[in-house]
Amino acid sequence: MDSSEIIDKQFAIKILERSLKLYTPSLREKPLAEFIAEQCYDLGFEDIRIDDVGNVIARKGNGSPRILLCGHMDTVPVEIKVMKEGDSLFGRGSSDAKSSLIAMLLATSLIKEDVGTITFVGAVDEEGNATGIKNIMKQKHDFDYAVFGEPSGLKQITIAYKGRLAINLRINVKSSAHASAPWLSKNAIEEAIMISSTIKKALESDQRDQKKSMIITASITEIKGGSSHNVTPKECHVTLDIRIPVSTDCKSIEEKLARLISNISNTKDIEIFYSILDETEPFETSHNSSLIRAFTLGILDVERTLPTLIRKTGTGDMNIVGNQMKIPIISYGPGDPHESHTLNEKVSINEYLRGIEILQRSLVHLKRLHSKRK
Repeated sequence: MDSSEIIDKQFAIKILERSLKLYTPSLREKPLAEFIAEQCYDLGFEDIRIDDVGNVIARKGNGSPRILLCGHMDTVPVEIKVMKEGDSLFGRGSSDAKSSLIAMLLATSLIKEDVGTITFVGAVDEEGNATGIKNIMKQKHDFDYAVFGEPSGLKQITIAYKGRLAINLRINVKSSAHASAPWLSKNAIEEAIMISSTIKKALESDQRDQKKSMIITASITEIKGGSSHNVTPKECHVTLDIRIPVSTDCKSIEEKLARLISNISNTKDIEIFYSILDETEPFETSHNSSLIRAFTLGILDVERTLPTLIRKTGTGDMNIVGNQMKIPIISYGPGDPHESHTLNEKVSINEYLRGIEILQRSLVHLKRLHSKRK
C-alpha cells in the first residue's frame, strides 16, 4: 500500500522488548507511560500528555473519522523473564496486551496519508478497576470508532464481551461455638460455601445448549472467615464473580440475586447481606459496521483469508466505552488469548509484526469506507 511505510522489524521488536522489561502491574504503570510518551514524541504524534490517573494520550492526524486506539499498559502480577526463543518472545504482558499496545502505536506512526484523527491511549488499570478508561470517558471525547488492543489472533475480530457483576456476600449465623462442640452453632464458612453453590447453580441453570460466550457463569473467587483456630466462625465473606452474556443485562441478574438471597436467608434463618463491588454491562458491536469491514479488508490484505467474528467470555474496557458512547468497537491484536495471565506468557514475533501491518492497512480502509458512508 503506497500510503504507508514498511515497518523496521528490528526497531519494532526492540520497542516491544523494552516495554516488556518494564514490570507494570496495575497502578504501577508510570515507567511504561513515560517510555511510550517519549516514543510518541519521536514518532511524530501531537498533543502528547500523561493525564491525572496515568494514561498516556497522543494524537495523530486531523478531521474525520475520529478513531480511538486504546491498549492497556498494566499486566497481572508475577514477573516473567523477557527472552526470545525461536519465533516466541516471552515476558509478562507479551500477549496481554503490550504487543497489541505497541503494534497500535507503530501502525499509527507509519501512516502518511490522511486517515482522520487518531487518538492513541495507553490506559492504566485495565486488569484492575478500569481506572484509566473511566477517566478517558470523563474527558468527553467524541469518537466515531474505537479499537481496543487485546490478543485475538490475527484472523479473529472480537465483537463482544460479557458483562460482569462482582458481589460480596456477608453471611452471619448469629452465634459461634467451641470447635469441640460444633453442633451448638451453625458454621458461617460451611454455610457460605453451601449458599454460594446454591446461587451459582440457580444462575447457571438451563443453559445446556448455549455456547460458552452466551452463558451466565458464577465463580467463587475469594472467601474470608473465622476468628480463631478453635472457634466456629460466626461470619464469613464470599466474593462471587458473575459473567453476563449479551443476551441479558446486569439489572436482570441483580433482581434474580435479590430474590435468591432473600429466599435462602428466610429458609435458613441466616443473615445474608450483599453489596455490588463491580457492575459492567455486556457489549456487542454491530456486525455490519464500517469498522468490521475495514479490518476484514486489512486482514485479507495480509493474511489472505476472511476473519472470524468472535465473542469473548471476559470483560474489558471495550464494555465501558461501548455502552457509554454507542459507537462501533472491536478488540483486536496479536497473541493467543489462552497465553494471557500464564507463567509462560509469550507472543509470536512474526504475528506481532504482521499485526502492525494489518492495523496500518485497516485504518486506511476505514477512512475510505467512512467517507463513502458519509
